[in-house]
Amino acid sequence: MSAPPSPRSPAWLLPLLAGLFFLSGACALVYQVMWLRLLALVFGVTVYAASTVLAGFMAGLAVGSLTAGRLAGRMPRPLAAFGVAEILVGLTALGSPVVLETLTRLWVTVHPSLPDSLAAITLIRFACAFAVLLLPTSLMGATLPLIIRSAVAQEPRIGARIGLLYAINTTGAIVGALVAGFYLISEVGVQRSFVLAATTNVLIGMAALAAAYALPRADAVVTPVEAEPVAEADTGLRGRQRQAVLATFFLSGVLSLALEIIWFRMLAVYLRPTAYAFTIMLAVVLAGIALGSAVATPLLRRRREWLPVLTVIQLLIGLTAALSFNTLARSQSLVEASRSAGSLLAALGLDGYLGPIVISSVAAMLPATLLLGLAFPMGLALWAGDDPSHDTSRRVGVFYSLNVCGAIAGSVVAGFGLLPSIGSQSSLLVAAGLAVLSSVGLAATQWRDRPNFGGFMMMVGPVAFAMTALNTVNPFDAAFERFHRGERLLWREEGAQTTVAVHERSGQSRAMRVMYLDGMHQANDSEGTAFVHHRIGALPVMLHPNPATALVVGLGGGATPGAVARFEVEVDVVELSGAVVEASNYFTGINFGLLTRPNVHLRVDDGRNFLMMTRKKYDVITADIILPRHAGAGALYSQEYYRMVRRALAPGGLVMQWNGGETETEYKMLMRTFLSVFPHTMLWGDGSLMLGSLEPFELSASALAARRQRPGFTDLFDWDIDTMRRLYVAGPDAVRAYAGDGPVLTDDKPVIEYFLSLPKNDPPPNLRGLTGRFEDVLRP
Repeated sequence: MSAPPSPRSPAWLLPLLAGLFFLSGACALVYQVMWLRLLALVFGVTVYAASTVLAGFMAGLAVGSLTAGRLAGRMPRPLAAFGVAEILVGLTALGSPVVLETLTRLWVTVHPSLPDSLAAITLIRFACAFAVLLLPTSLMGATLPLIIRSAVAQEPRIGARIGLLYAINTTGAIVGALVAGFYLISEVGVQRSFVLAATTNVLIGMAALAAAYALPRADAVVTPVEAEPVAEADTGLRGRQRQAVLATFFLSGVLSLALEIIWFRMLAVYLRPTAYAFTIMLAVVLAGIALGSAVATPLLRRRREWLPVLTVIQLLIGLTAALSFNTLARSQSLVEASRSAGSLLAALGLDGYLGPIVISSVAAMLPATLLLGLAFPMGLALWAGDDPSHDTSRRVGVFYSLNVCGAIAGSVVAGFGLLPSIGSQSSLLVAAGLAVLSSVGLAATQWRDRPNFGGFMMMVGPVAFAMTALNTVNPFDAAFERFHRGERLLWREEGAQTTVAVHERSGQSRAMRVMYLDGMHQANDSEGTAFVHHRIGALPVMLHPNPATALVVGLGGGATPGAVARFEVEVDVVELSGAVVEASNYFTGINFGLLTRPNVHLRVDDGRNFLMMTRKKYDVITADIILPRHAGAGALYSQEYYRMVRRALAPGGLVMQWNGGETETEYKMLMRTFLSVFPHTMLWGDGSLMLGSLEPFELSASALAARRQRPGFTDLFDWDIDTMRRLYVAGPDAVRAYAGDGPVLTDDKPVIEYFLSLPKNDPPPNLRGLTGRFEDVLRP
């Protein structure tokens, strides 16, 4: 039996809880962003690694929510428990980089003995991510039932408070995501961001503890947990209806994460895949949820039958989600208009780059996420009941943990199953159909009480969804029409990692084939582009005195590794996306049938992860062109990456890296970073080709002449000493003087990925004064 109710809580308690929960949500998103960066560096940036990281994160939330929900009802001071949990979140999250570093050393040590199986490696990655994240994320998951128990234990109406706290926590998450994406990583760095977030968690915990002991001791529920089954709460619903509500929000979890993955994949085709684009997309998703929960707060103060309302909302979620690609396609006219309204966007803090991202993200995702945010506190109030005499915190824990488990299933099914097998449009309809299915299920449970309403919804819902599905647009067709008019689609695949398309573009002399990755140009078979890629592969092989092995990071159209393979060296090619491998078969004219050559060995993996694990040594290491501003590219331009390259370099080996800095600041930063690991760095070609070595480089004219006599050596480039002289730009001393002193790119601060933090109006690199004497590197 429960004890008599305690006096109502003081007026200052709810504002305090709201402020603490806001900061808690902000810290949680900061951690999530930082963990994803750190774990991607260890396990690679493959979609499999990212999904296992996300699954591990959410599994911890589910475990913590369920555990705390069962215990909170028996705690006399749940706010004190919340404070302790926040302090432990900070301490365990702060220690997570150390744990990760230890796991990294273990991973490198045992990797050679592991089976060479993607399924086995993915399972091991999940176990490692789970080990790193389980404790801090379980503590995070515990905070929701604890703070709700603190807020509602002495209140007669709890639904509105649940909505308010959920909205505030989600608003904090928005702030955390934006601050992490726009400021912390570029200005503070990953490691110091952990310290800042952990300090905030500790301060939250101390404030909660102080408030807990300023309040009178609450009466705990002293009956055993088993004495009050969850299904007995007084919600005004029958048991079957309550179970339907719970099932609805398991499906809602599946739906929400599946939609997020599908939306993010599709929006990347319309927008450049930069760190800012993904930050804004995440913020818009969270903003919709927060806004919907805020709208639910005043509504839930009213006494009315909320189950029919939830039934309608679930149907609307399905319809708006199904139409999201339509609104995305139509929003592009607003994007065009925004370009001519630059002054207004600038006044709003949305310049010409950010404005289109915000417009497209809001158009595609905000309507459905707003409804998801509106539904969540409504469903939670229906499940948990509106009477605090029942074990509200335990019910919140059950509800939240099942919702999170659904989210785990949604991320895995959408990323690994739906997108690769049936494509974006069909995947969207499957996900949206889950919301309609839940609406029909809820309507069926109301058939006896409201036969007219139940029958109407069971009939209208599927019909409305079918009509909507028939009128949805294929987002790729819409993007093709807008961005690639005059081109012919040859092949497209929505792989697990990325969406790859091959188009044919008419030209004056001949048709040109173009490869697009997530809508961005990656390669084409024009003579000019092929020459640039061939040179990146061929030049270091021609300059090396006797190359036998080579590593190329990135495949693209295959022109770079194809050029290397022509010199009859053993070539290892590491490519992240299996779909890119398939697409490269359309470019055999410039990659010389790369994948059929016996001296070429392909591995589908993350290039950095491969370098971290390999024990092999290479005479030449080069990479296909990778744009430094793209999300995740910093991992292949950082000082730590070059140290891995150095470790895999054979004595006397050469490293070629393309410098794609768009401004002078970016160019010099990329150069300084390369110089910091390879002190004997020279520039070749147009100044964008950095050739590094660990010993002073010398080119033997006689050795080059002798090598040019070998069969096949001059098939691609007949470069003699005079040609080499024209290609040479500058030596190590001139390069070092030009680069000057300044910051370098590190894993901790991948600044170029966050290019908006760099100086504005920065001019492009000016290499006119950068000259060197070719004779300094030439010997007879």
